[in-house]
Amino acid sequence: MTATRFQIRPLGIDLVHRIAAGEVIDSMAAVVRELLDNAVDAEADRITVSLWPQEWRIQVVDNGQGLGLLDLEQAAIPHTTSKLRTEADLWQINTLGFRGEALHCLAQMGRLEICSRLVGSEQGWRVTYDHQGCASQGEAVAIAPGTIVTVSDLFQDWPVRKQALPDPSRQMRAVQATLYDHALCHPQITWQVQQNHRLWFSIAAATQAQEILLQLLATLQPGDLCAHQRVISDLPGHNRVEVVLGLPDRCHRHRPDWIKVAVNGRCVQVGDATGTAHPLEQTILAAFRQTLPRHRHPVCFVHLQASPQQVDWHRHPAKAEIYLQHLDQWRQAISTAIQEALHLSPEVRDTGHTQKIRQFMKVAEAKGVYHLQPPSLLSPQQEGSAQPDTGFKVLQAIAQLHRTYIVAEHPTGMWLVEQHIAHERVLYEQLEQDWQLVPLTPPLMLRGLTEQQVLQLMEIGIEIDAFGHQLWAIRTAPQPLAARSDCEAALIELSQCESMEAALAATACRSAIRNGMVLNLLEMQTLLDQWQRTRRPRTCPHGRPIYLSMEEVDLSRFFRRHWVIGKSHGI
Repeated sequence: MTATRFQIRPLGIDLVHRIAAGEVIDSMAAVVRELLDNAVDAEADRITVSLWPQEWRIQVVDNGQGLGLLDLEQAAIPHTTSKLRTEADLWQINTLGFRGEALHCLAQMGRLEICSRLVGSEQGWRVTYDHQGCASQGEAVAIAPGTIVTVSDLFQDWPVRKQALPDPSRQMRAVQATLYDHALCHPQITWQVQQNHRLWFSIAAATQAQEILLQLLATLQPGDLCAHQRVISDLPGHNRVEVVLGLPDRCHRHRPDWIKVAVNGRCVQVGDATGTAHPLEQTILAAFRQTLPRHRHPVCFVHLQASPQQVDWHRHPAKAEIYLQHLDQWRQAISTAIQEALHLSPEVRDTGHTQKIRQFMKVAEAKGVYHLQPPSLLSPQQEGSAQPDTGFKVLQAIAQLHRTYIVAEHPTGMWLVEQHIAHERVLYEQLEQDWQLVPLTPPLMLRGLTEQQVLQLMEIGIEIDAFGHQLWAIRTAPQPLAARSDCEAALIELSQCESMEAALAATACRSAIRNGMVLNLLEMQTLLDQWQRTRRPRTCPHGRPIYLSMEEVDLSRFFRRHWVIGKSHGI
């Protein structure tokens, strides 16, 4: 029995368009994404999204430039757009949409209706479209300038696709994520989202993404976030990196669900020619390494403003994945921008702890017991200075509390610095720069090491030889540990580390000054100066916060310094 042989022939244009429609519009979130892109391109500053998930209906209203009747009649014809003219324009993309596919795909996947009024025009028009994108005769309507796009009966003619999609609640989560991404990329827009005629959520316009992120994550306080921009001068064109991140001593998450990368106004995945999965996300995680607790992930939004010729948007039908030229330089710029943002700044008020401090003061006030110490007459030695680019030195050591905390004066109030983990951060970064191994004479003997432990010691550079059954001779050790009486226990701990970074952290932790150790004023000031010069001063290598700030304005409020003296005496 012979197989049937078919002659090769071109597909019909209608079939080609149906295939393309299925690639671009594959969910309700994809419909919202494409309509939002058009609204943003129309320079709208207010967008309303209405959803009826059970009816498979979506409506997006914007106050953008609007469309005239002639444009409306051509809007859903395949590959018609106002954003491209020549082939050269493909490499100068400055808009979110440009292919002229979205509206035609929506007409094929459902029932499409557009009402629009051009800015400056006295009349609006209503047009409906058939599945080929052909427009009905325009009907005059009274609407405000802008555009109303309604898609109903979505996937009605695609029953297999419709049945395969997740349940409505999961689809709404995807729609919400799409809206959040657009809001972060375009903070100047006010968003209102309704579901089944009820307000679902709204996002107020802002001047920067940091203010938007505070609205999206209700648990965040203003002091939990910081923003930073860095111009990249060694790449052609105008390029810069904007980062908004959660300070690692204030906020982090169980999942990497708030690590987002955007390029020129769109959240995307950036491809790597080497096959590395999510290279920019990996760069972000590496920049936060040894600043977060184990198995925790940062809150970080990175927006790359790249010159158009550096971005290739033609990797994915929905433009969700792109190619980016000079990827190594972008990765370095992102890493540097995050490190600069994580530095402490003397001008930044640490308002993230304000609520906790106020609660603490209320408790103390309620108890009515104040254990006051007379002010110290000692003044710290002004030894050393911080690197000029950090803006330090601003902390002045005043006293030691419970042989654990350094009490320091800050221009905006008072700080408590935990001495052990502050020193641990200093030592960790010194070891990163200079990991020295010194000979052990005589060698140290360890018993009962597993094969994995031996390999780990060799991985971090320690010289180790078999010396008998279940016996190993350790001939070198990290310089801070070699002279310690607990060197054997320290080496066993290092053999159980999972990476070089963990080994550095373990060495720094064991070598740092201990809580309970008395420090004089000069020693405290020296430690503060060293700590302020570190690259990541907010947390220790294990992710613990190093300092707690008490703002002067809160102290003033607590001690009622705003009272008028006469009134406070009942006069």
